[in-house]
Amino acid sequence: MSQKNETLLLLLSSIIPIGLILAGLWFFRDIWQPKPNSNQPNNIAQNQSNGKCEVPNLPQGTFNYGDSTTWAPIRKDVDSELQKRCPGFILRYVQPPSGKPGSGTGIRMLIDNQLAFSQSSRSVQPQENSAAQQKGFTLKEIPVAIDGIAIAVNPNLNIPGLTVSQLKDIYTGKITNWREVGGTNLPITPFSRNQEAGGTVEFFVQNVLEGERFANNVSYIGTTTEALRKLAANPGGIYYASAPEVVPQCTIKSLAIGRTSQQLITPYQEPYISPSQCPNQRNQLNAQMFRSGEYPITRNLFVIIKQNGQVDQQAGEAYANWLLSSPGQELLEKAGFIRIK
Repeated sequence: MSQKNETLLLLLSSIIPIGLILAGLWFFRDIWQPKPNSNQPNNIAQNQSNGKCEVPNLPQGTFNYGDSTTWAPIRKDVDSELQKRCPGFILRYVQPPSGKPGSGTGIRMLIDNQLAFSQSSRSVQPQENSAAQQKGFTLKEIPVAIDGIAIAVNPNLNIPGLTVSQLKDIYTGKITNWREVGGTNLPITPFSRNQEAGGTVEFFVQNVLEGERFANNVSYIGTTTEALRKLAANPGGIYYASAPEVVPQCTIKSLAIGRTSQQLITPYQEPYISPSQCPNQRNQLNAQMFRSGEYPITRNLFVIIKQNGQVDQQAGEAYANWLLSSPGQELLEKAGFIRIK
C-alpha cells in the first residue's frame, strides 16, 4: 500500500470516531439539558417577554375576571396598561351567563368558579361568604380605590343641592316635588338601575336609603348612558351613579350633597363648568373631598379573591397589589377614581 493511501486511511480512522462522538452528544443533548420548572406557567413576571413587567408573583396564563360596571373605565384604561407591561398575564373579561353585569353577579360567578377573581364596588355580603365556604374556600376583599356616588339632574334644575336625608326621601317616595327642597313646582322623576343590577344600587339602598325600598314612582333603566339621556330630556329627573360616569358629562348637572344643608359639598371642583362650555372644558372630580370623606357618599372599590391556595388566588392578589402600587394608583386616578394610598 502506498504511503498516500496509508495517510488517507489514518485520517479517516481519526475522523469517524470523532463524528460518532459528536453525533452522540447531539442525540443526548435533550437528556442532559436541565428541564424547565414544571411550574413555569406560574412563575413571576420577571420571565415576561417584554422585560417591562415588574409585578411580583404575577402568574402567566389566561384569567377570567369581571364584573362590576363601575370598573369599566379601569378595565379600559388601567388593565390595558397592565397587559402591555405584562403580556404573559392575560385578562379575559367574561360576560355573565345570565342576568345583568354587576358586582353581585361577579361575586356569584367567582363562587361558581367561572372567574379567577372579581371586581366589586361593594363589600362581600355574609351570605356570599357562606356560599363560598360551601364550595371549600373563603372570599377576601382588597380595597384598591375610592369612588363617590354623584347625583345627576337636568341642567336647568335650579336648587343649591340636597342633603342625604332629602335624597333618601326622594327615592322612598316621601318627597315627590322639587318645590319641597327649594326648587320650582315640578314633579320629581327618580331614575335607578334595577337593584339586582350591581353594587352601586346595592350600596345606595344600604347606605342612602338605609335598607328601605324604592318608591313606586322610581323608573328603572338599564344603563347609566340611558339614564343620562332621559335626564337631559326630563326637567324633573334625578339619577345616581359612580362619580366618574356623571361629573364630566355635558348634558346633565351634578348636585352638591351634604349631611346637613349647611355643609353641601360638590362632587366637582369649583368653579362649576356649565354645559355650554362642554366639551371644550369638563368638570373634574373633587378628589380632595372624596379622599377626606367630607363628601358624604363615598365607597371603596374592591378586588374579590378566592382564598383557595391555587393560581387563581395568586393572580387576584398580584393584580390587587399592582393596583395598589404607585403606577397602579396613578392609572386609577387618571381613570377618574381616587387613589387609596
